[in-house]
Amino acid sequence: MDEFTQRALKFINSQETGDHTQHRCEVSETGKSDVELLDAYSRAVITVAEAVGPAVVSISVGKQTHWNELEQIGAGSGVIIAPDGYILTNDHVVHNVERLSVTLTNGTDMPATLVGTDPATDLAVIRANDSNLPFATLGDSSSLRVGQLVIAIGNPFGFQSTVSTGVVSALGRALRSQEGRLIENIIQHTAPLNPGNSGGPLVDSKGRIVGINTAIIVMAQGIAFSIPSDTAKWVVSQLLTHGRVRRGYLGIAGQQRPLDRRMVRFYHLTSEFVVEVMTVAPDSPAARGGIEIGDLIVSINGQEVSSVDHIHRFLSDWPIGQPVALTIIRGRERMETKVTPVEAWSSR
Repeated sequence: MDEFTQRALKFINSQETGDHTQHRCEVSETGKSDVELLDAYSRAVITVAEAVGPAVVSISVGKQTHWNELEQIGAGSGVIIAPDGYILTNDHVVHNVERLSVTLTNGTDMPATLVGTDPATDLAVIRANDSNLPFATLGDSSSLRVGQLVIAIGNPFGFQSTVSTGVVSALGRALRSQEGRLIENIIQHTAPLNPGNSGGPLVDSKGRIVGINTAIIVMAQGIAFSIPSDTAKWVVSQLLTHGRVRRGYLGIAGQQRPLDRRMVRFYHLTSEFVVEVMTVAPDSPAARGGIEIGDLIVSINGQEVSSVDHIHRFLSDWPIGQPVALTIIRGRERMETKVTPVEAWSSR
């Protein structure tokens, strides 16, 4: 880990303690005299837009042509989260691109490099080669409430620093990532989003990032989704520390299967669904643990399993290399076996 990465990681982790206030794009309690005549709603939006806007960047992505020229193939938004140029955005904005550049609100263009991506949460970190940049603070998404005012800032259709407002309409939604994993605790809100908003911040009335805008439902109005900032904090920490997000891997593919009610009662289960093992990768943790095709997984470390997403959720938090107990039903026999997850990327 180089000096800049160490400093950025230390800086981001220290924000919760209130350190490093210089150049922070966050709403202060002073300087409101010029907007005192505005109503509270307008005042909040104006103050947040002025405070956080400078930290929002436009991201241009391109590829090299046969004539060694740069062809732009897409654009999105991002938000600076550390003054050394670390920018949080969506994975789908920067996935498999050859060139990256960012544009600040003052019109300054600069090249950027990819730090790391996490397709499973549709998040990525890039870095602009500059320092002393304005930045926004990652807030606490767990404190959000339905009906709370939220403000989205981004660059829809290339229009820089576009501000839209809405409210949190639901919490705890689930959304599929492009690789099929379930992203949980998604924020659903009503702030209008358009192509180009992807990767931009969703902020609260105090200018703290509570989400990273990721998706809209086409042909629908007032239905937009953001990755919660609590998820983003964990992903950023993993990317800056390891260059990737480390997740456990068992080496099985499974599908949800309903269980006969008599079996549910016989085994004292609370769910009528289990996960049926469809494939077992050779020499995988599951294979070494004795898991076979057709086994029905009913719990992992004592937690009942009723879908593949439950297994993914557990492995996201479980330390790699630490054994877990899988309870399975094979035929009519209930048994337990130990399986030791390995890191997902290195096992495929």
